[in-house]
Amino acid sequence: MSEIREVIVKTDRLATDKYQVNMGPQHPSTHGVLRLLVTLEGEKVLNVQPHTGYIHSGIEKMCEAITYPQIIHLTDRMDYLSAHMSNEAVALCVENALQIEVPDRVKYIRTIMDELTRLASHQLWWCVFGMDLGALTTFFYGLRDRELILDIFEETCGARMTVSYNTPGGLMFDIHPNFQKRVKDYLKYFRTKLPEYDKLLTGNVIMRERTEGIGYLTLEEAIDFGVTGPSGRASGFSCDVRKHQPYSAYPFVKFNEILDHRCDTLARYEVRIKEMWESISVIEQLIDNIPEGDYALKMKGVLKLPEGEFYQRVESARGEFGVFIVSDGKKNPYRVKLRSPGFSNLFALNNMAKGHKIADLVAIMSTLDLIIPDIDR
Repeated sequence: MSEIREVIVKTDRLATDKYQVNMGPQHPSTHGVLRLLVTLEGEKVLNVQPHTGYIHSGIEKMCEAITYPQIIHLTDRMDYLSAHMSNEAVALCVENALQIEVPDRVKYIRTIMDELTRLASHQLWWCVFGMDLGALTTFFYGLRDRELILDIFEETCGARMTVSYNTPGGLMFDIHPNFQKRVKDYLKYFRTKLPEYDKLLTGNVIMRERTEGIGYLTLEEAIDFGVTGPSGRASGFSCDVRKHQPYSAYPFVKFNEILDHRCDTLARYEVRIKEMWESISVIEQLIDNIPEGDYALKMKGVLKLPEGEFYQRVESARGEFGVFIVSDGKKNPYRVKLRSPGFSNLFALNNMAKGHKIADLVAIMSTLDLIIPDIDR
């Protein structure tokens, strides 16, 4: 009997070998054309090595051959869910270099558009995050609410996603006469729908078990990796550009920088939910107070920046987006470098996923809210 018992004990302890699997580049849980080389021991993650560049577009190099207003049309192809913010960063960088001040009307409209964009981006993130965890219903709820924002964009900008609405000196054209009414109607509607997100997913026991205490990113690690946006603030990193270097109409409004010190996947989730409430508040403070005046300054047909180096950063839906321009005084920039938040956020993934299950990797990556063209650019 003792020999039989000893054999059973030995066979119960199944040996597991280390092996590597490719997650992507075409995979429904990579949120784009991204390849992760994952080293596993059974289902336990030992190492995650991101491989980027599958949709490298060469945008930074292309910028050297085009004019400054044309650069805007490339930046909204990067983080296409933060198109307004990316466009605004280029416009602000050029305006600062030329030392021009846009009308207050432009500042208010830009900020309202920024926060509508942030809402639409967070809504799409929320619906995809639920789907990554197996909750298909969230996909329909999130897209239902996001469509109404895209309808507003379409009416005013003529496009729904890659809008190219900002331009050096102001806006491409003024807001639609129906803009303010539609925005206020939407905010009234979404205030009743956002609590549904908590009922459907935030309080779900399965969702909380899969996110609470998973994917730790400490404050020190967030700073070391340069993780910004909601992902950084969920680690207690105060990095909101709207607070630290206010631009456009942000100096005129009051809002909270959402910080969480729990540092896990659930914290990154809840920061974005709370940020949607703050976006609603910012828009409500501005929408009835848009100043009269011009929607754009009269600019020269060909813009030439003075010789020098210029940098402008804004708070996109994923974190700090920066535009660095080196000018030699000609109509085309000598060099353009774009600081995308997704690139830094992605390379913190290995630290966050080590020691967890492969299924946890999907949840962790989803709360980083990666947009791959923003990383590859």
